[in-house]
Parts: sequence; structure tokens; C-alpha cells
Amino acid sequence: MKKTAIYAGRFDPITNGHLDLIQRAARIFDTVIVAVAVHSPKETFFSVKDRVNMAKLAVESLKNVKVEAFEGLLIDYVHSRKANVIIRGLRAFSDFEVEFQMALVNRKLAPDIETLFMMPHETYSYINSGRVKELWSLGGKISDFVPRVVEQYMNKTKKEGHYT
Repeated sequence: MKKTAIYAGRFDPITNGHLDLIQRAARIFDTVIVAVAVHSPKETFFSVKDRVNMAKLAVESLKNVKVEAFEGLLIDYVHSRKANVIIRGLRAFSDFEVEFQMALVNRKLAPDIETLFMMPHETYSYINSGRVKELWSLGGKISDFVPRVVEQYMNKTKKEGHYT
């Protein structure tokens, strides 16, 4: 039986830390779906279309990785893709409490779905999308924090003035 894992998030934008987890998950699972949340409790900087496009560019070389937008409950989406594993990234201890609570709620709602916590390589442990956006919007260099194709995409959208 093929094993599919879902790595869900806002990916606003996708960072090298995200990509590190995706690459490692792609070595473990037959298929990894990067699920870009359409709606989020936090306002997103980039449109869902832009976030999906950037993620697709970042994972283009990974043949067993797909990128899709999703709406609604993550567990419903996981079931709709016939998966039973959710990948979650932990950068620091502060991430653990929120992620742990979310995993327990998901387990209560869908006991057949497992949550797998992965830590990014220490090189990426301090990177988050919020800092990348802040740095980028102020004209700072982001090439150490996002894949080159994502940086190019972000700069193109900035020039065109159509980021949200």
C-alpha cells in the first residue's frame, strides 16, 4: 500500500525550512502533498494562487511531491486524499505546545490520522515566513531564507504590484 503524507500550512511564502522538511518527507513517503491553506486564522500576505505557485516552483524537482490548495478541516482534506499522516514542523520548543494541542484535537476527531513532527535542519531552525516577508518588504536580502525560484517570484510580484 502506498503511503501518502500531507504537509499543510499557509506557506506565505514557502521557506528553505519548509523545503527541508518536504525533501526529507519525500524520502520517507511515496507521495507528499503540500497543502496550502486557503483560509487561515492569520491574514496572509500573498494570495492563495501566489502561495501555490511559489510552492510548486520550490518542489518542482521532487517527483513524488504535489502542491494543492485546500479549504476546510485539515482532517477532512487528509481523508479526501486517502492519506493518514500529517507532517508538522517544529522549529523551537515554543512551536511544540501549539502543534501538540492541534495534533490531539485532530486525533480526537480522526483517530486514524497520525501526526508526524519533524524538525528542520538547524540551519533553518530560526527561519519563519513572517520574518522573511518583513525583511523582503523592507528591501532586505532573502536569498538565504527561501529557494531562489521563490525569491524571483516574490520580486516579480513586487515589481508588478499585485501582492496582497
